[in-house]
Amino acid sequence: MSDEQPNDRREPQGRPGSQGLSGRDLIGVGGMLSGSVVGGLVIGLLIDRWAGTGPVFVLIGIGLGIVLGAVGFWVRVREALRD
Repeated sequence: MSDEQPNDRREPQGRPGSQGLSGRDLIGVGGMLSGSVVGGLVIGLLIDRWAGTGPVFVLIGIGLGIVLGAVGFWVRVREALRD
């Protein structure tokens, strides 16, 4: 008889068959978050220069970038955790 028990191996936590988020997914999500904020900043800067206003559109662009980045982050993470 062997000392090894067949049920000694522990299964990873989480849903069966779920791989979770890979490093590539996390890099993509981070790039999307930073890209949306920087994109909003640049678009706001361009509109401010064109309109001759203060940092109004820069702040609006940054705010929209944060909101859109957060929504995109939520959608991507939700899809990845469903798989």
